Amino acid sequence: MKKILFLFLSVLIFLSGCSILEKIPFLNQNENEQTNYNETVGKEGNNITLEASFFNNIKSVNGKNVIQNPENILVLVNKQYSLPDGYTPSDLTRPNVSFSFGNKDIEKSYLRQKAAVALEKMFKQAKAEGIELFAVSGYRSYNRQVEILNAEIASVGEEKAVQAVAVPGQSEHQTGLAMDISSQSEGFRLTESFEGTKEGLWLAENAHRFGFILRYPKGKEAITGIQYEPWHFRYVGEEAATIIFEKGWTLEEFFNIVEKI
Repeated sequence: MKKILFLFLSVLIFLSGCSILEKIPFLNQNENEQTNYNETVGKEGNNITLEASFFNNIKSVNGKNVIQNPENILVLVNKQYSLPDGYTPSDLTRPNVSFSFGNKDIEKSYLRQKAAVALEKMFKQAKAEGIELFAVSGYRSYNRQVEILNAEIASVGEEKAVQAVAVPGQSEHQTGLAMDISSQSEGFRLTESFEGTKEGLWLAENAHRFGFILRYPKGKEAITGIQYEPWHFRYVGEEAATIIFEKGWTLEEFFNIVEKI
């Protein structure tokens, strides 16, 4: 079983001056690989290495960059890189957590296995600390994303809609690795005011301990292409999440800086 190795070397290498897209290698991935991480911290430097198999493997299809290894736990999905049409994760499961819609067994209550287990641990720890979280929306199929985008376009127009809602095939929710989270104090709504609640503050400071990152942070809209979403958390594994949290990076910036091994 392969491992991801993050290695901090003694020499700091800056990749500034190059675009994010120029620095993301497209390499092969075994979809059955599990993601165990091992991190070695050096005394100096900021050079991080990542096993090649966890980078996007891209094929151009009808002018789109289509990801060929969507089961990769570190898959980078955004406006530049799309999931295959009709992609559905093979290991979707319903986590045993509190949902804003109760016990309904519906599509958005599902996550991939590793993400579901991590979400359960995070919700359990939050509750132990007096924080009650509610899962609002997890896995979302391609067809459901079409419906959501069309509704948003009808409401605010296409230009504003695509800043708030991902184009079908470019939504992290389709990966089964992302969950929108809210609280009872917010009426289970997904709003920016969630950032100031005790639940939102707890998540922002603790989600990385369970392998989740705040995927669309404030001030990084030009990088992610998505407006600030303090409720949207993406599973990437504990070690990757910790590095991203401590550096204040987005997933795009992580892949811009990391070097393949």
